[in-house]
Amino acid sequence: MGLFERLFGRGARVGIFVDGPNVFRPEFDVDLDDLREIAGDEGTIAVSRVYVDEEAGSGLIQAAEARGFAVVTTSGDVDVRLAVDAVEAAVSGRIDAVIVVSRDADFKPVLEIAAERGLRTVAVAPGTHGRSDALRNAAHDEITLG
Repeated sequence: MGLFERLFGRGARVGIFVDGPNVFRPEFDVDLDDLREIAGDEGTIAVSRVYVDEEAGSGLIQAAEARGFAVVTTSGDVDVRLAVDAVEAAVSGRIDAVIVVSRDADFKPVLEIAAERGLRTVAVAPGTHGRSDALRNAAHDEITLG
């Protein structure tokens, strides 16, 4: 049992933030149930969001909502909205762990800010193709799907 588990146990409040355009691509077979399981393994899911742009299909949106994810649609690049929401949740004290699901190094500061405030951080990549080493190395733990 690690330090995080000893401190928080299953009572840890987890936030999972999914970069939809970067993750739900034809070359990856990402299962939303697997993402919820990863978050559940860290503790109690307090925030679960999938970020999509205006081009997202209704099937993805319906699947995400059916699995308990809030879907956030942006008119452009989802990165800024996801980063702001994740940092806000981390610094407000609403969560004890941050999970970012992406291949994008742009989210490295999110994990760094969360870690500086004592939160556990996890980077989840949909596969090895294009996976960000910077994002992986900024997290306490990293998971590669597939």
